[in-house]
Amino acid sequence: MNDTTRDAFLGGQVMVEQPARGRHRAGLDAVYLAAAVPEGTTGHVVDLGSGVGTAGFCVAARLAGVRVTLVDSDTHVLALAENALNFSENAHFADRISILEADIEARGTQRHAKGLTPGFADHVIMNPPYYPGGRFRASPADARASAHVLGEQGLEPWAKTATDILREGGSLTVIFRADGLGELLNVLEGRFGAIDVIPLHPRTEAAATRVILRAVRASRAPLRLLAGFVLHKGEGSDFTDESRAVMRDGMGLTFPAR
Repeated sequence: MNDTTRDAFLGGQVMVEQPARGRHRAGLDAVYLAAAVPEGTTGHVVDLGSGVGTAGFCVAARLAGVRVTLVDSDTHVLALAENALNFSENAHFADRISILEADIEARGTQRHAKGLTPGFADHVIMNPPYYPGGRFRASPADARASAHVLGEQGLEPWAKTATDILREGGSLTVIFRADGLGELLNVLEGRFGAIDVIPLHPRTEAAATRVILRAVRASRAPLRLLAGFVLHKGEGSDFTDESRAVMRDGMGLTFPAR
């Protein structure tokens, strides 16, 4: 029995290898995180907490003008990401992907020694663990816990690392649970401005379960709460036409100009 699976994203434009069990498996969140990087973006994109590289791969597949660095402390998932760069489906962007093993929550000197240096990135994307420690039970031996449960300091180390490695004026894109928006805004205060928030709704009448946030380092521009994006039609599991275009065709989300 195989310990990993090969899974296609963006209608086959991206192929990832990920653990069949025992670790986090990428899905919709990674695709929407990548879709929130605007068309025409160029420069160096750093995927903090990249896992097997799904979001970073999708960014590189969508945007020919970027190079992407995947950053994670889990050497197992990084090895899967490196292996996936050899897949024929990924040949059109593989030479623009780099892999860096580093602990996002480490002290600054330790991060810098690993290569996460100040001004390293033009853009940062991240999908932090959604739940604070203690929100649900997870075995210390369960490798999925690190992908799902934040450390004792919550989102603070993620915000600190993103701020440190981004050049001034660089952008941050985050996907997070909707009920954690306040926590996310708190750690970005004083570090980022020009914050745009798009709620993701499972259905038209349903409350948002996820939010996508984009922000600019050192900006003083005000926050905007933008129109929500609906994933499913009616009560069924069918995706809306717009959601299908994001997931299968690599369409980007629209952020109005400031």
